[in-house]
Amino acid sequence: MNRCGLALLLLVLGGTAGAADRVDIARFESGDLSGWEEQVFHGKTLYRYDAEQRALRADSHASASGLVKKIRVDLQQTPYLNWRWRVPASLPPLDERSKAGDDYVARIYVVVSGGLLFWKTRALNYVWSSSQPVGSLWPNAYTRQVQMLAVRSGDAHTGRWLQQKRNVRKDLQRAFGTDIRYIDAVAIMSDSDNSGLSSRAFYGDIFFSSH
Repeated sequence: MNRCGLALLLLVLGGTAGAADRVDIARFESGDLSGWEEQVFHGKTLYRYDAEQRALRADSHASASGLVKKIRVDLQQTPYLNWRWRVPASLPPLDERSKAGDDYVARIYVVVSGGLLFWKTRALNYVWSSSQPVGSLWPNAYTRQVQMLAVRSGDAHTGRWLQQKRNVRKDLQRAFGTDIRYIDAVAIMSDSDNSGLSSRAFYGDIFFSSH
């Protein structure tokens, strides 16, 4: 993805989630896209509600754009990020550690704002990788302030709805070597601008939970 995540460095923070056992981020399964803003990097990935799948459908054709929701989440209260996604087919194996291969059929970001010190903004991307083994962690090809973590890889489990759960606080500790209590935004993106290919993914509901 061209200049992956760099536009997110300019985030102006939005709402704050209060203390709760669950913080809803996306209600895509009911077609609710309220609170999500589009970020365009290179062409537009088409995001739309798919009534048959009851999910948000993302179609990328040599494009790179994402949807961002600005919300502050306390990871001490709700450290677990939960989501469902479905990928009909993975992208062919790409060198995702290079700029030429920085494309992902599906990804979910968590963003930690640096405030006015925008160069200190960090992001962790949970990705459906085309080539990296599940569990791999590596710096984005454009900036080390963005780290990539492979949750799924290749064509294993394609075509199926999968439920994912990650302890974001622990993953951020692993990615950046420091304890981070708050995240300030969540984003989704399906992109294929560098490879010039096409891809499709479906995103279900997204929420944080206490356990």
